[in-house]
Amino acid sequence: MTEITLRDLAAIPIGRLKGVGPKKEAALEKVGITNVLDLVTTYPRRWVDRTNEARIADLVPGEEALVLVTVRSVTKRTTRNRRTMVNVNVGDGSGRMDLVFFNQPWRERQLKEGLQIALFGKADTYRGGLQMSNPVVDLIGDRTGRIVPIYPQSEKAQINTWEMAGWIEESLRRCAERGIADPVPASILREHGLADRATALHGIHLPEEIRQKEIARRRLAFDELLRVQLVLVLRKRLMEREQRGIAHQISGELVDRFYTALSYDLTGAQKRTIAEIEADLAAPHPMHRLLQGDVGAGKTVVAVATMLAAVEGGHQAALMAPTEVLAEQHAAGISELLAGVTVPDPGNLFGDRPLRVELLTNRVTGAERKDVMAGLADGSVDIAIGTHALIQDKVDFASLGVVVVDEQHRFGVEQRAALRDKTVDGTTPDTLVMTATPIPRTAAMTVYGDLDVSILDELPPGRTPIKTHWANGPLMETGVWQEVRDEIKAGRQAYVVCPLIDESEKLEVASAQETFERLQHDELEGLRIGLLHGRLTPGEKEQTMEAFRAGAIDVLVATTVIEVGVDVPNATVMVILDADRFGIAQLHQLRGRVGRGEHASVCWLVTQQTEEENPRVEALVSTTDGFALAEVDLDLRGEGTLMSTAQKGRSDLKLASLRRDRKLVELARNAAFEIVDADPLLAQHPQLADELDLIFSDRDEEFLAKS
Repeated sequence: MTEITLRDLAAIPIGRLKGVGPKKEAALEKVGITNVLDLVTTYPRRWVDRTNEARIADLVPGEEALVLVTVRSVTKRTTRNRRTMVNVNVGDGSGRMDLVFFNQPWRERQLKEGLQIALFGKADTYRGGLQMSNPVVDLIGDRTGRIVPIYPQSEKAQINTWEMAGWIEESLRRCAERGIADPVPASILREHGLADRATALHGIHLPEEIRQKEIARRRLAFDELLRVQLVLVLRKRLMEREQRGIAHQISGELVDRFYTALSYDLTGAQKRTIAEIEADLAAPHPMHRLLQGDVGAGKTVVAVATMLAAVEGGHQAALMAPTEVLAEQHAAGISELLAGVTVPDPGNLFGDRPLRVELLTNRVTGAERKDVMAGLADGSVDIAIGTHALIQDKVDFASLGVVVVDEQHRFGVEQRAALRDKTVDGTTPDTLVMTATPIPRTAAMTVYGDLDVSILDELPPGRTPIKTHWANGPLMETGVWQEVRDEIKAGRQAYVVCPLIDESEKLEVASAQETFERLQHDELEGLRIGLLHGRLTPGEKEQTMEAFRAGAIDVLVATTVIEVGVDVPNATVMVILDADRFGIAQLHQLRGRVGRGEHASVCWLVTQQTEEENPRVEALVSTTDGFALAEVDLDLRGEGTLMSTAQKGRSDLKLASLRRDRKLVELARNAAFEIVDADPLLAQHPQLADELDLIFSDRDEEFLAKS
């Protein structure tokens, strides 16, 4: 008899179970359970340990606890302001307590006398006795095991935790005769000390002791992560096999000339990253690499070295930025870095030719545009810098060898693919994706799982660290404006960022306008103040930025349009108003706009007066390390946002958490490489292949590979 696979379980409709009639079947369908696989992968959200449960006598007022009790009496009344109030008296062998439910009239029907329930909540003293208001109630029926699993219950679908437990127990009992197949190689289970699948399913639903459910959870979470990683690693290896790349000549005079022209030494992190990229460039398959570097870590230098490697071998390179302002800044910055660097050219009488860097955005028009387009087509333009205008149909490259994409999260995969289509002979250009938003390691392995990751984690010499302070309330805020005045007096400049307003851009502009006027007539009277917001035309924005760069404006009041890529070395103060409205990543990006020159810089996070802790603001005050902040961010927000657009549907991570299971993500990633590298088409692992096929729709796979 063959063992039962996940596909077998998915083929058994839920109605085949004892006790699931048409009514229950419809109710289960409402909560997304249509077959036995859906059922056994609906995991308990809590476990009540009956041997070790708090009794009423052990409750400490003000502390959350779980108690098992029996309902003694229930009454309902309507208060003066027409609210309903249900009072329930409960008890166990050790004592009694009152529960009160506001505006939940249905509790009177739900909580019948004699019912056994588990309560989770905070007990307080009231009129000399104990009382819980609006606790979480779980009906546990007559489950008698030592440890009672509590399942998500749906009031609407009217399914109780003991019914769920009964159906799951029956399903597992019926599986036990044939056994449950385990597609993960035994060697991997042994190596990582993982339980087999049957033990894990049994241990999570029917643990004999609490330790068992932990062992079970680890194995089942590993399975979820392994499946995601297998999809990504299969995709990655397939691209490497099927796409033809260019094996670039990486050791050459051109790149050396560039290093010699730099006025400073590369950091250790830059050298390491460039070595990783060069190894990719020299290989015959195309590079797909993510370059993560904190604000100011020197990503541009790495990008230029990468592009010059292409030029060295007679190819062209392109750098794409998400906005015209950024593309123009890159063009100016890169032209400056490459000033005086020439290309060795044996066919040239002088032995060298000038390096040609051109900008192509929608603002480049007329004869100038024609000239750049012709240069791209005949190969005389070495490096093209632009927006998505670079991938429009009319743009042709003679031989595109390397593509650098800045700020990946603003740049879809379709654009990356369109850029690849620009090659003449069907080779895929090497792609380097840069992001200044540090991503936690586990997240990078999952969200960017088909890219190799390089990290710049050192700041170049000469960058002054930024001091960050929290101005909590109006009294401290006065000091902030005094500091701005002092810095301006010393010849520096400042940014003031207005709060993010969720409702609309219109309100955000109004708030910026209002702040601008207030500062002009009050705190910063007499200084030259500029205003920048999303409703201005590109021309107006550029004019204001130019004036700020040139030093004609002392203080720039802006909405978050300055978040990415604005570079004014003389600006040394960043004031962020209502800082608690911003996320950690955004605050970190904004802060990175100062500290770009040799002067000490400061960032003020201004909030309304509060007595409470503010973990986000406090995290920014304590560190300027973007990677440390990314981990804090993941802890504070949870990873919902990370996978939210990713796996909708059955492939959702039910148990695994990128936050809690950092180690497991790495184990799963390594295991996926181990399996795929030995068996690229999963021919020797038919059950694993079948599971991926069952659990991920094509859309999920597309998404996972594209994100």
